[in-house]
Amino acid sequence: MIFRLDERLIFPDPALAEEDGLLAVGGDLSAGRLMLAYENGIFPWYSADEPILWYSPHERFVLFPDELVVSKSMRKVIRDGVFLVTLNKAFGSVIDSCSSIAREGQDGTWITNEMKAAYAELHRLGFAHSVEIWKNNELVGGLYGVQTGNVFCGESMFSKVSNASKTALIWLCQTTNFALIDCQVYTEHLESLGARMIPRQQYMDVLHNNRIKT
Repeated sequence: MIFRLDERLIFPDPALAEEDGLLAVGGDLSAGRLMLAYENGIFPWYSADEPILWYSPHERFVLFPDELVVSKSMRKVIRDGVFLVTLNKAFGSVIDSCSSIAREGQDGTWITNEMKAAYAELHRLGFAHSVEIWKNNELVGGLYGVQTGNVFCGESMFSKVSNASKTALIWLCQTTNFALIDCQVYTEHLESLGARMIPRQQYMDVLHNNRIKT
């Protein structure tokens, strides 16, 4: 069953999501609703021609920072200081780049203007963060996401040059104290860095500050 949301700030039990993770439709992207969603393992994912769709996958694709795999070549990139890394210095530019950069096998973007405005507000309130990668004073990569408790819910990343987004993710794992990075959607790229699938209940345990890992 797919639930229809109204103006009330409530979500159904995430365990009731469909097989593909779809849980609910409708509602809005207010800061209060978005943070309630993330606190309960739910996130919005939809296209411009669709109503707001809310997902809570039965399995989550995540990266535990202490399982991060850094290749020899990436270790050299970091050691040589190829890039300058900053935090929360250009949130708007990062989300704009994530929405506009071409991706293989993907037609258009799910990061609509409505999404940009909503996450800009979360950033203003201190809940959404960006990691920026610079080279020769140019923004060449980065990522953004939402912090809830000890979990960083990654939303999107981009690279304009080789290894830029990898550097952002490695920096996030090695420089912060997050127990888990929620990658949401499987990619071979993230799997090569150590990300893996875990059951929803294990994800919820970590999300609610229980650092159990198996």
